[in-house]
Amino acid sequence: MSLWTKLVNFVEGVDEETQLKDLHEEELRIASAALLINAGSIDGKFDSNEKQKVKALLQRRFDLKPDELKQLFQEASAEERDAVDLYRFTKVLCRELDQDGRKRIVEMLWEVVMADGVVDEFESNLVWRVAELIGVSTRDRVVLRKMVEARIAG
Repeated sequence: MSLWTKLVNFVEGVDEETQLKDLHEEELRIASAALLINAGSIDGKFDSNEKQKVKALLQRRFDLKPDELKQLFQEASAEERDAVDLYRFTKVLCRELDQDGRKRIVEMLWEVVMADGVVDEFESNLVWRVAELIGVSTRDRVVLRKMVEARIAG
């Protein structure tokens, strides 16, 4: 069911509690996916390693079936292309995730930007900005980066 259909059903009062939960989960999925796609493409090249990393992270985080993953990736790509800033995504993360969930998003961003073996200044800046917007401290952001680097190296 598309986000629009869920919204229409919610407005019409069709099983409001379930619809609201589903709507929030869908928003969280799209916001997370859009930020990961942005991280993979911000340096101007969204290579196959980065795409595969984004898809693997999303599949694992949200326990998606292949068709659900494909649809999420397409929707999030369109949302990311149309976005004028990060706030539309980070506000969803702040609303839906606790501090540990937000740290996990920052960790996932590091995993994506390191997937091609190079972290350029645009990628590093994106992780910094997202971390700031979702309330993950500089210390935690650096610790998470080092954790991901160690995991990749080891």
